[in-house]
Amino acid sequence: MGVRSAWRALWGLETKFSAAGPLFAMGSPGAAVWANRDYAGFAEEGYRKNVVAFQAINKVAGAVASVPWLLYAKSDLENEIEQHPLLDLLARPNPLMGQGEFLQNVVGYYLIAGNSYIEAAGPLRGTPNELWPLRPDKMKVIASDTGLPAGYKFTVGSQSRSWPADKVTGKSPILHLRTFNPLDNWYGMSPIEAAAFAIGIRNQSGQHNKALLQNDARPSGALVYSPKEGPATLSDEQYNKLKGALDKHAGSQNTGRPLLLEGGLVWHQMGMSPKDMDFLEANNASSRDISLAFGVPPQMLGIPGDSTFSNYQEARQAFWEETVIPLLHNLRDEFNNWLAPVFGDGLTLDHDLDEVPGLAAQREATWTRVAGSDFLTINEKRAAVGYEDIDGGDVLLVEASKLPLGEEMADPDMADAEAEANPPPGGTSADDAAKQARLAYGDTAKPKPNGAAAGAGCADAA
Repeated sequence: MGVRSAWRALWGLETKFSAAGPLFAMGSPGAAVWANRDYAGFAEEGYRKNVVAFQAINKVAGAVASVPWLLYAKSDLENEIEQHPLLDLLARPNPLMGQGEFLQNVVGYYLIAGNSYIEAAGPLRGTPNELWPLRPDKMKVIASDTGLPAGYKFTVGSQSRSWPADKVTGKSPILHLRTFNPLDNWYGMSPIEAAAFAIGIRNQSGQHNKALLQNDARPSGALVYSPKEGPATLSDEQYNKLKGALDKHAGSQNTGRPLLLEGGLVWHQMGMSPKDMDFLEANNASSRDISLAFGVPPQMLGIPGDSTFSNYQEARQAFWEETVIPLLHNLRDEFNNWLAPVFGDGLTLDHDLDEVPGLAAQREATWTRVAGSDFLTINEKRAAVGYEDIDGGDVLLVEASKLPLGEEMADPDMADAEAEANPPPGGTSADDAAKQARLAYGDTAKPKPNGAAAGAGCADAA
């Protein structure tokens, strides 16, 4: 090794990985990095028990799964490739799932856990023939000394399976999709974490409602024994008798059933009524926070009280533009880096957004705006809306009534009037003078009346 090479190696100039990367795995190279979060709790409290989060996650996952995929050659982005093994793989990723169900699983895991893993199954050296979404709570990242994963380990019970990863390029049969996490270099952050308080309030309100119904829809309180005479305490027999009578009247099935009590008992309310708690508004406020954490406008989930958008159509368009399309682009870019090169370096995937009903209003506005742009040629307008050029389309079409700034519309009558007011010099006919006047006003097309033309001809013949 020469002096120059040794100098470059000393300062790390020949390495291809981040200088800070080894610090990510300090103390744990080659070991599994454990996620500091409870996926089972997210799935149980944030999806299975919370109707707002459940519907928001399904809205996003369903929207992503509904968009068709397109394939192009990088050298020809104008012509779509309609048949290809890569498209066949995306259409049927594995024997149990079609494209829609596969993508719903991928996005669902992504939104619940902040992480989603896809396995490309197939020959060791060749194109994959199956794609499988893997549960994120079963997968662990194996750290390397470069700051990139050395592999992935999937564990179910006592059984486990590992996949290697190139610690310089990151290439692996496993694709790890993750959200941004400011406190973790290996795992993404679940949106449920950001909405944890709102989800907790919503879930507790549901439990409160259920308990309230089970207690005859009345707030909690106490029966106080206040006899007019004798000790203000109940004997054991009296206490057990009263408790048994109250237990028999609990539950919604006993609503309205009268309770017969002996004298000396007074009811004292100890809890707040739903009205006093402003229960409905608190419930709606927590629901709005949950929907916003997942990027779904509250109007799309039927949550009242939000006036961000004037109507459902605007809310739906914002949902696509601000939530679904960025997620589609992220998924597209990851597939282009991870999956498409396996089928050939010259391929690139994209989405067909023209097929999205939620963007119909935006497409209509684009067409109207482009159609009214008279500073664009026909082919420029066609290119703006995704169509190919046509022969003779490199021309501008403008209204015949429009003139360049500073020019006025010609008035032939003014030309005739000026010719009469200023007689022509000797040797110039009146007709020639009128023509010169019209030229000055920019009009050369209007013919003279038949009588004047005939008179001029006789004069010339004479």
